[in-house]
Amino acid sequence: MTMWRALPALFPALASTRTASLHLLARRTLHSAFPQRSISLCHPTTLPRSKDGLQARRTYATRVTNGISPASVLIVNKLRTKPVIDAINTLLAYIRSNYPGVQIFHEMRSDIPNGVQVWHPGPDADPIDLVITIGGDGTILHASSLFKVGAVPPVLSFSMGTLGFLLPFHIDDYTKAIDSAFAGRITVLHRMRLSCTFKDSGGDRIDTQAEDWQVMNEIALHRGSSPHLNTIDVFVDGQHLTEAVSDGLIVSTPTGSTAYSLSAGGPIVHPSLSAIVLTPICPRSLSFRPLVFPSSSSITLRISERSRASASLSMDGQVSHLLKPGESVTVRASLYPIPCINRSSITEPSEMREGEEGAGPGKEDDWVRDINNLLQYNATFRSKALTRHQRS
Repeated sequence: MTMWRALPALFPALASTRTASLHLLARRTLHSAFPQRSISLCHPTTLPRSKDGLQARRTYATRVTNGISPASVLIVNKLRTKPVIDAINTLLAYIRSNYPGVQIFHEMRSDIPNGVQVWHPGPDADPIDLVITIGGDGTILHASSLFKVGAVPPVLSFSMGTLGFLLPFHIDDYTKAIDSAFAGRITVLHRMRLSCTFKDSGGDRIDTQAEDWQVMNEIALHRGSSPHLNTIDVFVDGQHLTEAVSDGLIVSTPTGSTAYSLSAGGPIVHPSLSAIVLTPICPRSLSFRPLVFPSSSSITLRISERSRASASLSMDGQVSHLLKPGESVTVRASLYPIPCINRSSITEPSEMREGEEGAGPGKEDDWVRDINNLLQYNATFRSKALTRHQRS
């Protein structure tokens, strides 16, 4: 702790960067540089190297206070069932009543709510200060895909009774969550995303719409409907790592480590870490184990000329491309993570919690709660029985 407290003195840029991000003084700069506005800085800042060669980085978990109230909100929701319609109407009524000057947008769909403005993603999109999602984890992945290029506004996610790693708020908490977001008293976790580049067998770039896709969970190369295994050459920063003979490979973010990668035997990685996870899908070799690389790494997956099958490319669960033998995809960390508002944003101020146990605002970790509640992490038969007894 002493070392980190001394960092601002060692690196003046650290203090200035942190102050600017906490008080959101760089909003105009972001607006001029990117099509979308954000009420917080949405990318980690690289700082000068110290004498021992180590590099200080701005933390991926940021407490934002005294922020600028958002002037525009984008509503993203799953299919409009009766509960979702009621939740949207309640949210819209609350925002319009308490924050009448806020513009409310919704993407163009057949079930667009009444009284909102249509929002079209792209370079000429209307600026958005806050994204509110209503649904499950898939709704947040869809919201991420709407901002394929440039910075992403903070995302406030509400669940409709479903469980998910990306759903810190239940819809019943909408008043506290919205008030905290509009007051700027929020804890933001910058969840890393991935970007990719495609090349043909000659090394020339392949023009595809997936080029600009920013992936929040994972990029998966798999054999699809083919009965044959894929043969894939893996390169890390240009150096050949291995030839993988398997059903496929998964390159995931820390957020995606609890999704497809986890089902394939990959490690669980805390979302505040900056890392890239490589996980094989049913490899032929039993010694082919998952690997974790720093986010500065560039991972290239090239379909071997000896591969008996092409490989389908899935990005956050959506099939986007088919790679033939000799073609490749290079995966890197995106410059634009997605800032997710944590549940600790609505905890009581520390001065109001004297004598109480538990973590204060900005220190509560949604992830720790989630791996226990959702994954039943390290739960024994006895602890599971106790949990069932407590619920009954």
